[in-house]
Amino acid sequence: MENQEFENIQQEKEELKSSSIRAIFNGSLITEGIILKNIGFIIWLTFFGIVYIGNNYHAQKVARSLTELQREVKELRAESITTAADLMRINRQSVVQQLVARERLDLKVSPEPPYKIGN
Repeated sequence: MENQEFENIQQEKEELKSSSIRAIFNGSLITEGIILKNIGFIIWLTFFGIVYIGNNYHAQKVARSLTELQREVKELRAESITTAADLMRINRQSVVQQLVARERLDLKVSPEPPYKIGN
């Protein structure tokens, strides 16, 4: 008796599986109202799926932009260090004297050392 009941349950499960697959393909799933009853939920899921995809694209765009900006900062930092080193070299008294002599400017080095005014 129990064996018969088990077989009946198994047979009903198989019929349910085959009928649900058949319902999807022949369109009776929509006409039965299951889809129509849950249309709000389906629209809600679709909306959040689109938002999720859009958010993912935006995050990737921001990550690419961040990487590009970090690379640019490294390049500008290296350029800044190079420029500062060149400026320090040019500001030395010997280099200034050479530049004045090369440009033939009528400037002379003061024989008196500089002194501090005030305190």
